Amino acid sequence: MTTSVRADLQDGAIALTGDVLAIRGGRPLRGRVDVKGAKNLATKAMVAALLGEEPSVLRDVPDLSDVAVVRSLLEVHGVRVTEGDEEGTLHLDPSDVESAHMEEIDAHAGASRIPILFCGPLLHRLGQAFIPDLGGCRIGDRPIDFHLDALRKFGAVVEKLPSGIRLSTRGGRLHGAKIHLPYPSVGATEQVLLTAVRAEGTTELRNAAIEPEIMDLIAVLQKMGAIISYEPNRVILIEGVEKLRGYDHRSIFDRNEAASWASAALATDGEIFVGGAKQQEMLTFLNVFRKAGGWFDIREDGILFRREGEIRPVVVETDVHPGFMTDWQQPLVVALTQAQGRSVVHETVYENRMGFTQALVKMGADIVVHPHGLQDGPRRVPRRELEQAAVITGPTPLHGADIVVPDLRGGYSHVIAALTATGESKVSGVDILSRGYEKFLAKLDALGADFDVIG
Repeated sequence: MTTSVRADLQDGAIALTGDVLAIRGGRPLRGRVDVKGAKNLATKAMVAALLGEEPSVLRDVPDLSDVAVVRSLLEVHGVRVTEGDEEGTLHLDPSDVESAHMEEIDAHAGASRIPILFCGPLLHRLGQAFIPDLGGCRIGDRPIDFHLDALRKFGAVVEKLPSGIRLSTRGGRLHGAKIHLPYPSVGATEQVLLTAVRAEGTTELRNAAIEPEIMDLIAVLQKMGAIISYEPNRVILIEGVEKLRGYDHRSIFDRNEAASWASAALATDGEIFVGGAKQQEMLTFLNVFRKAGGWFDIREDGILFRREGEIRPVVVETDVHPGFMTDWQQPLVVALTQAQGRSVVHETVYENRMGFTQALVKMGADIVVHPHGLQDGPRRVPRRELEQAAVITGPTPLHGADIVVPDLRGGYSHVIAALTATGESKVSGVDILSRGYEKFLAKLDALGADFDVIG
């Protein structure tokens, strides 16, 4: 890498804009990276600011394209968003919230699925909302029916149009409801929370998602004046209030990014200290990481990850929290190609998340994907009709190849595979990584990765 490019990386000046990375692998990643707030909390907390009648302050906001999309959508609706003196701090003033034209919303939404979460807050503030066709990573069905069914129960009128979906309250106030989700969907749980807090009466949500980011969103809403209690067996009770104030909140750390760097240390036989990572939110991952031959040291300001001896095969079943997250399995699969034996990954959350393994096979991995899952063997997670399974037999040396990024976590996995492989790889479509990894190239450079940006 040239000196000028390295300096730009350190300044954070080079962004991921569809460029191709030429990666020369075989070098362990060593050093420190720091993770900021979780995008899965920060973007939702930004939407929550719409509910308040006073400005809010959100801290540790990562510089990601998803955050930029939400900021644009807020500004389109009249929210004034400014940056604070502390890096990663946003001030959100919803005093002048107004309706936005469909064309503006569509233009700013891009490929993000966040716009649907604007519905509840906008229905409370304006009595109407519009969402365009939803984008996002093509990793499987994320049915918005969960969202729409919940909004209907609150009293919203839903009208499907060729260009998107229009919702309204027809002049009335949304009311509390009893809602039982068919699956503990994170997005649908967030939708209910963001809608119920200002609905008239009490809402009972059953089979709710309970991810740490959900609990952090509840903390945000409670700071705003909401009354929310978490009951046993995935039940959340929300007593609606007429008004909410602003909040001042520091986002929970991004455990998905932390786990990604941990898997990178395991795959490349490196040593990476992830500043800001915490044990409690990563207990399930840490157990699997240790079983697979990883070593970690929990410290006050982060977690140190490295390999301890040979990588060992494991059996993993993805699940909703507190299970093993689906976002964790893709980077881990790269490391498992180097394990001494046969590993199995059961993907039970998304039905199309194993497509990234095709590039790994092209690089020399022995991975067989069973599109309808595996029937045999003891299971902790109940089998789902949509699930897939990947059988990874190792160790198999990986070699360089030209590959194309399919989605966010799969794209990260491809980069790590290229860094694990011998020879040079060209990885294209890396712009999608800016959705979930802040200053990704600068962090790779700090860890000693050998790569160039092409284009």
